[in-house]
Amino acid sequence: MTKTPPPAELTEALLDAARRAGAEAADAIVIEGCSVSVDVRDGALEQAERAEGIDLGLRVLIGRRQACVSSGDARPETLLAMAERAVAMAREAPEDPWAGLAEPAQLAGRRNAEGLELDDPAPEPEPAALEARALAAEAAALAVSGISRIDSASASYGRRLVHLAASNGFSGGYARTMHSTSCVAITGEGTGMERDWAAESRIHLADLPPPEEVGQLAGERAAARLGARKPPSGAFPVLYDERVANSLIGHLVAAINGTAITRGASWLRDALGQPVLPAALSLNEDPHRRRISGSRPFDAEGLPTAPRALVADGVLQGWVLDLATARKLGLESTANASRGPSSPPSPSTSNLALTQGVHSRDDLIREMGTGLLVTSLIGATINPNTGDYSRGASGFWVEGGEIRYPVNECTIAGNLRDMLMRLTPANDARTHLGTVVPSLLVEGLTLAGS
Repeated sequence: MTKTPPPAELTEALLDAARRAGAEAADAIVIEGCSVSVDVRDGALEQAERAEGIDLGLRVLIGRRQACVSSGDARPETLLAMAERAVAMAREAPEDPWAGLAEPAQLAGRRNAEGLELDDPAPEPEPAALEARALAAEAAALAVSGISRIDSASASYGRRLVHLAASNGFSGGYARTMHSTSCVAITGEGTGMERDWAAESRIHLADLPPPEEVGQLAGERAAARLGARKPPSGAFPVLYDERVANSLIGHLVAAINGTAITRGASWLRDALGQPVLPAALSLNEDPHRRRISGSRPFDAEGLPTAPRALVADGVLQGWVLDLATARKLGLESTANASRGPSSPPSPSTSNLALTQGVHSRDDLIREMGTGLLVTSLIGATINPNTGDYSRGASGFWVEGGEIRYPVNECTIAGNLRDMLMRLTPANDARTHLGTVVPSLLVEGLTLAGS
């Protein structure tokens, strides 16, 4: 069997095929990866999977017309067929005045992820080691009083090698690994059944917490939900627990994405240079954090990434842009292009961090008096033009500054523009995450419960 060439060679072969097929410009991405996952249940192996594969993507341009094709077949005849199909599609595509590759002077000088420590040098874990990790998590969860069963306990490993090349002279790539442990525990029976979970992921196995910690946390979280009921309806403060608080910041980031701005479909489209958070808060992006999953030395168009402030002292500083959205707005790309094999680049952020507060989550619970602590969110209805917000939620009811009982089947609603201006952050953000956001207290939301 013929050995598949490395991704760097395949991207060059795709570019060569595109030139021969008549493309005026082109870029190619190759993603080669493997993954192993093990699931256990009731103290025994339930499922083990291993997957290996390669994805190839080619974008060709003829004038301002572009087309993308993808394949999982790396044979030379397939590369040629991909190029011919892409060129034929581009000739029939409508013109996009903003499409095009980066100028050579814009390209990153850094072509690998050296120094970012994104690739664990340790060998791939054996399936038996993953099974032992999953079993340890399950056992720890079952040992928690009140846990009736374990829905799932899993351990996994993955490694991906990505290489990007373009006819403007760019060629670069890097590998990324990920080790994970997760557990979902159940308390109660029948209609009174409640569940909760815990999971940990790290790029390096040496940084991954023991599976017993993951299982115990899943068990404790689930056991605390026994007897959940609907909360009262009305206007109350809502404290978003740290593990769901990043969703609020995610809505902000989605609203300043260049795609939303160019379409005029953003509730922050007129907010550049204006306050969008309290004056004490900043939101920073840093794509160069070591051993963090969102880090990247260059973006999907070969531009150099760099730390920057999206929001500084509460004031919105800029949009999240790739080349096309930047050109449409008459601005420069912020090196936020991201892409998969089958589509052109689009804007996307990497690692984000919101300013942490000075008080603990418990302090904020005492401060809120009576209200809702949210630990899980379900679904979302967000009006992209107005920022009107409604989400299903569950968590715990707080009275007198203390947690009184678990709640479920409720809806919280408000307007994101107003909500973000009323944030009070705790100091409990986990700094190993790609998005570092602490628990967030929001005043005056509408709660629909019983």
